[in-house]
Amino acid sequence: MKEHQHIEWKSSWRDEYLKWICGFANAEGGTLVIGKNDRGEVVGVANARKLLEDIPNKVRDILGMVVAVNLRSENGKDLLEIVVEPYPSPISYKGEYHVRSGSTKQQLKGAALDRFLLGKLGRHWDGVPVPHVSMQDLDARAIELFRKLAAKSGRLSAEALAESDAVLVEKLHLTEGNFLKRAATLLFHADPEKYTTGACVKIGFFRTDSDLLYHDVIQGDLFTQVEKTLDLMLTKYLRAGLSYQGTQRLERLPVPEAALREAVINAIAHKDYGALIPIQISVHAHKLIIWNAGQLPADWSLARLMGKHPSQPANPDIARALFLAGKIESWGRGIDLIRSACLEHGSPAPRFDCDSAGFWVEFPFPELSAGEKTSVKTSVKTSVKTPVKTPVKTPVEILRLLVANPTMTLAEVAAAIQKSPSAVERASTKLVKEGKLRYVGPQKGGHWEVLK
Repeated sequence: MKEHQHIEWKSSWRDEYLKWICGFANAEGGTLVIGKNDRGEVVGVANARKLLEDIPNKVRDILGMVVAVNLRSENGKDLLEIVVEPYPSPISYKGEYHVRSGSTKQQLKGAALDRFLLGKLGRHWDGVPVPHVSMQDLDARAIELFRKLAAKSGRLSAEALAESDAVLVEKLHLTEGNFLKRAATLLFHADPEKYTTGACVKIGFFRTDSDLLYHDVIQGDLFTQVEKTLDLMLTKYLRAGLSYQGTQRLERLPVPEAALREAVINAIAHKDYGALIPIQISVHAHKLIIWNAGQLPADWSLARLMGKHPSQPANPDIARALFLAGKIESWGRGIDLIRSACLEHGSPAPRFDCDSAGFWVEFPFPELSAGEKTSVKTSVKTSVKTPVKTPVKTPVEILRLLVANPTMTLAEVAAAIQKSPSAVERASTKLVKEGKLRYVGPQKGGHWEVLK
């Protein structure tokens, strides 16, 4: 038998082990055994009968709770079993909150402590009311976008969608008394970071793990973040594999769009916004990683896969709104959808993992098949494309890319089309002289215009 989530061994009693009792009470309960070493060998307790009386009193006086302390005998030696039930209210040890996690004890601090205390009180982070925020502070365009999405999904009645903004927000359970909830500021405020630091998405393209070539920060209400993140991923960051079937050019993304959409939405819906850390998407030549602060999503299929316990939904109010808007296809099946999409696409299986800091999914890119090459995926599409007999010239590649991504720098263009920066600079200078391209605005914050 080994130590696990519900059992801990100690060779002798120390008052600091009250922290372990606190940790069991704040988690799923468990048993603290006094008289066994870390290998589970019985070493016995010399003063077991005195401790049989002292320990319950100390637990009562310091932790404010009651435990059962049982005297056992094994191999002729005394043992004490301290049986701790899970407590519905938070238990503290001298002002500190501890929780049992796996086979370890952790002291809760910061966002983790806030999440724990809210959970014990039957509340969630996104359900906390926010003073000094009114309906006038919300973005009417974001609410109207929600109406259109919900009407299209058919998950909200026409009567509800016809209500005023204030009534609609109330019917979405985004109010408490006279206050709006945190979820309302994230879903419908034009600048949710005004109230929640880190309520945004960061995307970066990395040459190596430490060499960042270019990046973007996506801000705005959560519906805008979903769409802008996906658009940037598909048009700027992911390079499609190119092949030809007869005269038709075929483009195949390294990650299927359906899997990418589900992963982005899951990250936004289940993120621990109390951690104040942006969602981070790292794109490399051979993989894509999406990371968000928070615990394992409430997805039982993933829990079985990883042998871990899923958490309750971190943001039920946010998740409900995204579901009604048709962004979340079904409850608790996001991971299955991601895996199925990759399987149908012929892509490598995604990898999932989590730790105390956050949760992430990694998409390995497939190896290119014979005769296949890569290109930047752009928003410019035609129904039939014919193969060129010679390689596409650098100026044409520059113009095509800047049509879809006018804010890109020349360094980003060079990385995207896999040309040297000097070659791109020479080609762009020539395009400017020929009147086909111009740069508008300041060096930082300006954009390109393709004229011909």
